[in-house]
Amino acid sequence: MKPNNIGAELQDSYDDQHKWVLDSSLDSRGHVPLRARTGAWKAALFIIAIEFSERLSYFGLATNLVVYLTTIIHQDLKTAVKNVNYWSGVTTLMPLLGGFVADAYLGRYTTVLVATTIYLMGLVLLTMSWFIPGLKPCHEEVCVEPRKAHEIAFFIAIYLISIGTGGHKPCLESFGADQFDDDHVEERKMRMSYFNWWNVCLCAGILTAVTVLVYIEDRVGWGVAGIILTTIMAISLLIFLIGKPFYRYRMPSGSPLTPMLQVLVAAVAKRNLTYPSDPFLLHEVSKAEYTTGRLLSHTKHLKFLDKAAIIEDNTPLDLQKQSPWRLVTLTKVEEAKLIINVIPIWLSTLVFGICATQTNTFFIKQATIMDRHIAGNNSFTVPPASMFSLTALSLIISITIYDKLLVPLLRSITRNQRGINILQRIGTGMLFSLTTMIIAALVEKKRLDRTENNKPMSVIWLAPQFIVIGVADAFTLVGLQEYFYDQVPDSMRSLGIAIYLSVLGAASFLNNLLITAVDTLADDFSAKSWFGKDLNSSRLDRFYWFLAGVTAANICVYVVVAKRCPYKNVQPNQVVVDSSVSAA
Repeated sequence: MKPNNIGAELQDSYDDQHKWVLDSSLDSRGHVPLRARTGAWKAALFIIAIEFSERLSYFGLATNLVVYLTTIIHQDLKTAVKNVNYWSGVTTLMPLLGGFVADAYLGRYTTVLVATTIYLMGLVLLTMSWFIPGLKPCHEEVCVEPRKAHEIAFFIAIYLISIGTGGHKPCLESFGADQFDDDHVEERKMRMSYFNWWNVCLCAGILTAVTVLVYIEDRVGWGVAGIILTTIMAISLLIFLIGKPFYRYRMPSGSPLTPMLQVLVAAVAKRNLTYPSDPFLLHEVSKAEYTTGRLLSHTKHLKFLDKAAIIEDNTPLDLQKQSPWRLVTLTKVEEAKLIINVIPIWLSTLVFGICATQTNTFFIKQATIMDRHIAGNNSFTVPPASMFSLTALSLIISITIYDKLLVPLLRSITRNQRGINILQRIGTGMLFSLTTMIIAALVEKKRLDRTENNKPMSVIWLAPQFIVIGVADAFTLVGLQEYFYDQVPDSMRSLGIAIYLSVLGAASFLNNLLITAVDTLADDFSAKSWFGKDLNSSRLDRFYWFLAGVTAANICVYVVVAKRCPYKNVQPNQVVVDSSVSAA
């Protein structure tokens, strides 16, 4: 072929990739998406709108749940905290099921619609439990013990919201990230900012929830708050539906676990074969044949799995007849490696999740027994859950500074598109979580000392721990979102976001186990229980010091794990490339 013909073909290919989105996604009519009319920020903004309302609903309930359980349901502190942790755990583990169903069968768009409908059902039932006479907590204004019917309706409602969150949370965020083409330089940079601005909008919803909504719950009524939440969620669903023509869709590709099992079975079956002298001799399809995602390059770790791609008979006819349980492509092998790679990162971030769960439980409960007046006893009283607004504000400010100042500065120094790599960002947040636990322990000890001397302590003393944990979230939680979306196979990205959420879910259950174990040991070795009937009869400061010690040890483990963890190695696109900076 003549050089000028090759140049013309490359130019045509370059023009096609700028005009069309060639990443296996489709538009609303099932065609290849036109770049100028679909995706990017024009689509992502519709998706972010519904996330705002979902976070408004979730945190309007979550941050005040321990208060509700202790004041309306009349549970003791330990039982209430455990119930909050159980609900938080289920809510953040359900996305594993929702992400699997979306990636394998329904697709992300359909799963979001179904999940939002279930979410709305939970909000409607929660609202009805305050207006229907038979479901109200009490007939009298002063309620000594709530009616069983209200308690049952309440728990059914919040667990319906858990189920809705299970489909909503992993699919909506990954669906938004799908609107940016990773093979296009400008859209790839937009997607790196997308996770930051997603969390800014998320925090705006949280901030509204823990200020305006929590005030309405405390001063006007939970029923009125329920009406507001239901209405906002319904409107945001309508906005999401309006954006349908602008979205890029990825079709479900069957169970994402089947290819991984095929790799393991094939590798075991061919365990006695010798490795080929060159990785290029391993079985792989061409880019023209592979239309469901991106091809991955060979990596040297977990080399045993490479045997699954060894060709036993290299005749084309035999390759076509080979069972997928006997011969798999190199890309499938590398995708299996990616899933194994994320397991150590997941495990080493659980302690951070335990620290983060304190914000919605013990931090809020501390605020309930401190002086919450702004200026004098006759001034405005801050609702306990509104203290979480400091975390939301801290997160928003930290993300803005990171995205607009730190990333451009670090990018010029490190030549990395992200400024620092994802795992470094996650580790930085862990250091802030350690600082949070130390501050919390010191403040709680001071509060206990002042309580013994009958000296009230202002809730402002809790501000530093709420603010610092917000900075930690800006680094670690946002980093985990990006890591688990980016470093899993393309066909498992909903499940990837679900794996990130499961860090917080598993941490909630682990936190309950820790409370039980520590309380049992404290009874044996200490004169005073760490978790009494209320905070004044507890030694929460010792629990915070314990978490600080565990966090410090975990950071050391994380550093070792992160240094050994490889990143996804995608075969470069030969047309649209940006070799000036690294994307790792």
